[in-house]
Amino acid sequence: MIWVVGITILLSWLPLNAYGLEKYGRPLPSLDALDNEENGREAEESLFGGYFLTGAFVSNPTFAARPDNTGLVGLRHMLHLETDLYKQYLTFYTDQNFFSDRTNGWIRLSEWDGTYAFTGVVNHFNWRLQYERDAPLDRGGVKQAYADALVTAKLQSAQDLAWWRRLFPNQTLTMYGGAGWLFHNSSYFARPDNTGRALFRYVGHADLNLYKEKVVLYGDINMFTDRQAGNQVKPSELDWIVGLALRYSGTELALYMEQDQPLDRTGLVQKYFAVQLRFSFDVSKRDLGFGKVKPATTGQ
Repeated sequence: MIWVVGITILLSWLPLNAYGLEKYGRPLPSLDALDNEENGREAEESLFGGYFLTGAFVSNPTFAARPDNTGLVGLRHMLHLETDLYKQYLTFYTDQNFFSDRTNGWIRLSEWDGTYAFTGVVNHFNWRLQYERDAPLDRGGVKQAYADALVTAKLQSAQDLAWWRRLFPNQTLTMYGGAGWLFHNSSYFARPDNTGRALFRYVGHADLNLYKEKVVLYGDINMFTDRQAGNQVKPSELDWIVGLALRYSGTELALYMEQDQPLDRTGLVQKYFAVQLRFSFDVSKRDLGFGKVKPATTGQ
């Protein structure tokens, strides 16, 4: 698990004026208790759950509103839905992301990113099979699509870091890191300027509970490699995000910044600062009289 700690340390070294992409899987901080998962979704099978969020890109000099890098994002709306097919071992989820173009009146939607995935948790490890398609909505143009497999390992201070609990008894830390393979990729680019084709993905994420699970600092990194490059395992793009989330009773207000940048050459850098509101919901099988409460587990 040392490499997971290393990813989190790397997050703390990144300059605070640059941040990463927030549309891969679930990079937002969990709305479940960070250090008491027997009270979260992992304590019982969920019939369906998820969240809805809406956000405004209050400062956006370069983050594009369509896959062909035209326009500038003004608003973002997202619906995340998930259902447990077999306990925590097999879950289906979908993310539906919609963006508008601030150069075209802010309201009219300009891009739709749809994600569909199967995922599961086994002890400290999480696996995922995902398909994503990004397409313009208000005109024809470039579409990006891929399918990938991802495995991550999770570390929690409450279960795995005795030294952290001694030094920071009131600040719990949750983090994960891993790697993935875009085994199908006809059109998903390896850099923000839409060059190359992505092959491998390296990810890292950390949530730091600052105050009673109501104030959470989080960071997320995604790196891609280029299957058309001479070195296919060397990262060609770095997307990273740092944010602060304030939450109360299933509702969350988040402030965050993002930057996407090439790593192996100079080129287009996309960045923005946003504020967003998220509302979570969850209906367990027990709530409707189906199934039984399952034992608490550790894992992602």
